[in-house]
Amino acid sequence: MPLSPAIRSGDHLFLTGMTGSLPDGSMPSDPTAQFERAFDKVAGLLSDADLTLDAVSEVTSFHVDLHRHFDAFEAVWRARFAAPYPAWTAVEVAGLRRAGALVEIRAVAWDEPDPT
Repeated sequence: MPLSPAIRSGDHLFLTGMTGSLPDGSMPSDPTAQFERAFDKVAGLLSDADLTLDAVSEVTSFHVDLHRHFDAFEAVWRARFAAPYPAWTAVEVAGLRRAGALVEIRAVAWDEPDPT
């Protein structure tokens, strides 16, 4: 697809939405596995930019059947982030581009300038 997985603008890194698909394109049937995989993909893009999840300042998550899976998603969220938590907006959607996807995670990270 004609897009960048992540693009830097000034001191910020904007990540394209990530689903929980596996490397072969298949989607895990277990919701928690999808949520973990989506965060793994976000962390991987950040790592490519020499950042970690600690640099994330904002997350927008798009959910199919949000209320049914929210507790599982929040548990994965809490395992990945610590206070101060990123700003977060969770949006319920009718569907996502990838068949079987339950979540798509979009993030913005701040690359704090080196004071030296």
